[in-house]
Amino acid sequence: MDVFALVTITVLAVFLGFEVVSKVSSTLHTPLMSEANAIHGIILLGAIMVAGQATEPLPLVLSVLAVFLATINIVGGFVVTDRMLVMFAAKPSRAGKKEVSK
Repeated sequence: MDVFALVTITVLAVFLGFEVVSKVSSTLHTPLMSEANAIHGIILLGAIMVAGQATEPLPLVLSVLAVFLATINIVGGFVVTDRMLVMFAAKPSRAGKKEVSK
């Protein structure tokens, strides 16, 4: 693949990922954060494709950096979502405990 095709794939992957994520309304962003961050996988796939086809050092370094940063973004999004879900989880009820009245 020539450089133009690789740049085109990268730009389209970034644009598509941004457009899909930006369409999530602000009221739904918190509960849908993990899904929105998973969409960044599109950017990750584009970066992997560019890294696999790179023959010169600069595109290779930039695409490997893009793969690294996209991976951190995806994993971080899932970690934050997991923490938020734990915060909103139902707390165990105290119905099973007997209170001693004085």
